[in-house]
Amino acid sequence: MKILELGPRKYDSPLDWAVDEEHFVPAGILRPAHGAAAEGEVFEQAGPRKRVFFPLPKTRAAIVTCGGLCPGLNNVIRSAFLELHHHYGVPTVLGIRYGYQGLDPANGFEPVELTPKIVSDIHRQGGTLLGTSRGRVDPGVIVEFLMKRGIQILLCVGGDGGLRGAHAIAQAAIHKGYSLAVVGVPKTIDNDVPHVTVTFGYQTAIEEARNVLDSAHNEARAQVNGIGLVKLMGREAGFIAAGATLASQEVNFTLIPEAPFRMDKFLMALQERLLDRGHAVIAVAEGAGQDLLRDPDAPVGRDASGNRKLDDIGPYLRGRILSHFAGRMSINLKYIDPSYIIRSRPANTPDALLCDLYARNAVHAAAAGKTDVMIGLQHGVFIHVPLDRVASGRRRVQVSGLEWKSVLAATGQPDLS
Repeated sequence: MKILELGPRKYDSPLDWAVDEEHFVPAGILRPAHGAAAEGEVFEQAGPRKRVFFPLPKTRAAIVTCGGLCPGLNNVIRSAFLELHHHYGVPTVLGIRYGYQGLDPANGFEPVELTPKIVSDIHRQGGTLLGTSRGRVDPGVIVEFLMKRGIQILLCVGGDGGLRGAHAIAQAAIHKGYSLAVVGVPKTIDNDVPHVTVTFGYQTAIEEARNVLDSAHNEARAQVNGIGLVKLMGREAGFIAAGATLASQEVNFTLIPEAPFRMDKFLMALQERLLDRGHAVIAVAEGAGQDLLRDPDAPVGRDASGNRKLDDIGPYLRGRILSHFAGRMSINLKYIDPSYIIRSRPANTPDALLCDLYARNAVHAAAAGKTDVMIGLQHGVFIHVPLDRVASGRRRVQVSGLEWKSVLAATGQPDLS
């Protein structure tokens, strides 16, 4: 897959190792047992190159964090800075304040110059040292801002909206003839970025979500006909609800956007569960059941990042459950919405390791003059993915795949469609 490069690499890398650029990573590894195997699509392997594009001791870089919070943002900032500072000798690394809003001079958010002291312990904190925001900024304005500051490397840490913004910035720089390396780092607890097996923040999020589900289970089984209803994040994809369900093993119904369900079937299955076991735990992703909440012909609203606005499935489901059991049987329903709690935590150990590798590979790509590119992860290998491919869609839970079938086996829930 072709990756844009700013030009020939004229300078020797200061690093004493490099990846073999003749090795590529296949998009898929499963092949028929018999017959000719198709070549298929391949990706460049991420990592340092023997030669670099920029005269790095004279280069200025910047890091920006965009969109919602996510465990590990500070880890990425710290590791990227340390790689630029210690290994590549980049003298100036700026931290952009409050996402892309900080790249519009009209907002007056002055960048902060990062130093080893500033980043020394930020990886132990949730959130982002730099701040973040949603919303579009004219990419031409952003490029002018970067040109005036002499910034030649921009690392964009973001999810769907942030990566779309990075693509627009890269294209605007090309249009203006400015040599700017724009490299995206995939950030979302929803784990729904294409060509990325695991986004950073996801593992911490499902660990926190699991704790909530376990607490909901304790509440439910302590009451007669106790129900624990937990709404988890997951706008378009149900990876958090599915992953937390499998980690907890205490959930009886998992509802995700990819698996539409009928309310009457769900309520009857819940009633049978209570009659049989006396308690139940429900995990519902925020994007589940949207077809039950809105007129399909009604216009769809969008937030500042361009994401579809959702109706709130949690209170709706709570109301339907209470209404169904009124006059039938007494229940004790606890509704829990941890939402932002699971995304504002510091990164756990698996995510901390993942953040470090994403950040360093982003720096390697930028130093080599790659642009309009994101660091992906395929078959355990970090890869380069064109940003226009990332903007074209999202990953989804495959309802015919192992993960969802495992969820159904763990919950024992019947077919609710």
